[in-house]
Amino acid sequence: MAAGGVAAGAAAGAIAQAIKASGVLVSLDPAEFLKIVDRVPDPLVVAATGGLFTKNYQYLVGYKGLAFYTKSAEPLQLPGSADVIAAKGIWIPG
Repeated sequence: MAAGGVAAGAAAGAIAQAIKASGVLVSLDPAEFLKIVDRVPDPLVVAATGGLFTKNYQYLVGYKGLAFYTKSAEPLQLPGSADVIAAKGIWIPG
């Protein structure tokens, strides 16, 4: 794995650990999620697809110590500055 991949994996792991430790996860509609992503200088976005009967697109990003999550029926148009990590899935508690 390249050094960038290791760093991105570590960052994604840090987001997951933060959620476990604090339990703080903010669920937003896709338009509000994109507004948060636009505020982050170099966003690291974890993306996955899910759904049993209907495919959906799930996204997670960290900002100012909180983790923000959204689910969309269509893929989101993320900014070019986003470092996107393709995950097998995103599990959201509750």
